[in-house]
Amino acid sequence: MNTVLYWIKRFIPRFILEKIRPPYHYTLAYLGNLLYKSPSKEITVIAVTGTKGKSTVTELITAILEADGNKVASLSTIQFKIADTVERNMFKMTMPGRFFVHQFLRKAVDAQCSYAVIEMTSEGAKQFRHKFVQMDALVFTNLSPEHIESHGSFEKYKAAKLEIAKQLEDSAKQPRYIVANTDDEHGQDFLKIKVEEKLPYGLESLKLHTLHKDGIGLIFQDGNEEVTIRVPLVGLFNVYNTLAAVTMTRALGVGLRTIESALRALPPVKGRVEHFSSPKDAKKQVTVVVDYAHTPDSLEQLYLAFKDQYKIGVLGNTGGGRDTWKRPEMAHIAEQHCDQIILTNEDPYDEDPRKIVEEMAKGVEDKSKLDIIMDRRLAIRTAIERVPDGGYVLVTGKGTDPYIMGPHNTRQPWSDAEVVKKELALLQ
Repeated sequence: MNTVLYWIKRFIPRFILEKIRPPYHYTLAYLGNLLYKSPSKEITVIAVTGTKGKSTVTELITAILEADGNKVASLSTIQFKIADTVERNMFKMTMPGRFFVHQFLRKAVDAQCSYAVIEMTSEGAKQFRHKFVQMDALVFTNLSPEHIESHGSFEKYKAAKLEIAKQLEDSAKQPRYIVANTDDEHGQDFLKIKVEEKLPYGLESLKLHTLHKDGIGLIFQDGNEEVTIRVPLVGLFNVYNTLAAVTMTRALGVGLRTIESALRALPPVKGRVEHFSSPKDAKKQVTVVVDYAHTPDSLEQLYLAFKDQYKIGVLGNTGGGRDTWKRPEMAHIAEQHCDQIILTNEDPYDEDPRKIVEEMAKGVEDKSKLDIIMDRRLAIRTAIERVPDGGYVLVTGKGTDPYIMGPHNTRQPWSDAEVVKKELALLQ
C-alpha cells in the first residue's frame, strides 16, 4: 500500500492532490463515525495537543484515572491501550487514518472504558482525523515551530492546533474543559474558546518544584495542607507535563492523594527520557537515555536535565524532506551541552542521508567534539564504548518509532531501546 501511494504521489500533479485531499479525508472521518455509530458520544474523551509532551501527558492522565478505579483507553504515538490490552503503535503516526480513531473509540466503549485519552496532532487535524469526535476536554501543552514544510508556516501549524480546540467548542457534551499552559505564550489563545471550564496552569500553580537526578517533586497547596508529589521523571519539561495531567484529573474529581500515589508508582514512559543502565557487573557503569526530542527546545531541555553529567549526544533529529531549517540548530545545541556529539542516520526518506547529517554538522563550530557515524547501531555502540564510567549517552530523535524510513517509503524495523539494551549487555 505504501509503495502504491508513493507512485500515486509521484505521477499525479501536486496541485490536483492538494485539491483532492481535504474532501477525501473529511469523507473518511464522516464515514468512520457513521460506521462505528458515533462512539465518542458514549465515553468521556480527553484530547491532548501541543508540540511537546503530548505522549507523556496522555500516559500520566491514563495512569491517574486508572489509579482512581476507572477503565481507560489511550491512543498515543507510543501505544494503543484499551483497558488491560496494550499494542505498540507501529504506524509511525499518532492518529492513523482509515477510520482508525472511531474504530478505537468503539472498541473502548465495548470494553466498558469510562475514559478515552487521545493524543491529537496538527497532521491529524490537517487530515480531519479529529472530526466527529465529541470531546469532553482538551489539554494544551505548548507550541513551538514544527512541521513547517508540511503546513506552510508556523501560523498555519498553530491554526491546525486551534482547529482541535474548535472541535471541543463544537462538542455537544457538557461540561467541556480546556486545560492550557499559560507559561507558554500561546496558551491564552486556547483559553479563548467557548467552553464551561477554563483551567490555566503554570509554575505559579505550585507552591514549589524541585528537580533531581532521578525525578521531580511538586508541592501543591490543598486547602490548609501541603501535598508533595514525587514523579520518577526528570527535567523541568516534565514538571509542566505533570502539572497538565494533575490539573486535568483534579477537575474530573480525582483527589491529590490518589494522584500522588499513582505518579509515585509510575512506570517508565517508553521513548520519553527512558533510562537504561549497564549491568551491575559491567566493566563500567553507563546510563543511556532514549528520548523523542525532535525540536530545538525539547533537545535543549533534555540536555539541561543532565547538565552536571558527562554526556555524549547521539542524534539525527531531522528527517528527510521536513524542517530543514533546524538541522544546524539541533547540532549547535548538542555542541553547547554535550562533551561529545555523534551525528547519525534517522529517517532520510527520499533525501540523501549523508547530506542531511552534513547540513547538521554545519552548526558545530568545535569539530573536535564531532563524529559522523551513519550506521545508527554503530553510532550508539561507539557512544557507549567512548563514554567514561558514570557518564550518560543521550540517544534522541526517534523515541519509540518502529522504523527507519528510507526511499519510496521503504522501512527498516528499528527500536532505539532494543539496540541500547543489547549494546549495554556487551559491557559485561
